[in-house]
Amino acid sequence: MVALILGMLVCVALALVVVALVAVPARRDGRGILTPKGEEVVTALKERQQSARDRLDRGSVSGSADDADGPGAEVLTDDAPVPNSAETVDSSARA
Repeated sequence: MVALILGMLVCVALALVVVALVAVPARRDGRGILTPKGEEVVTALKERQQSARDRLDRGSVSGSADDADGPGAEVLTDDAPVPNSAETVDSSARA
C-alpha cells in the first residue's frame, strides 16, 4: 500500500514538472494556455459564479422551490421520457 501511494505521489510530481516546463514559459511569452473554447467556458463560469454571489448577497437563495424560478435561474428540461427502472429490468430479462 505504501508503494502505491508513493508511486502516485511520484506521478503527481512528474505531472507538475511537465506543467511547469510547458505552461509557465508559454504564459510568459504571452501565449494562452486554454483554447478559445476553454476561455469561453471559464468566462461563463465566472459570470455564473458572480450572479450566484449576487443572489446570495441579496438573500434570495433560501433553498425553497419558490426561489428556483427567480432571476438567473436556469430550467433544464429534457423531452425524452425517463424509462421506469422496473420496465427496463423486465425488457432486458425478456431479451
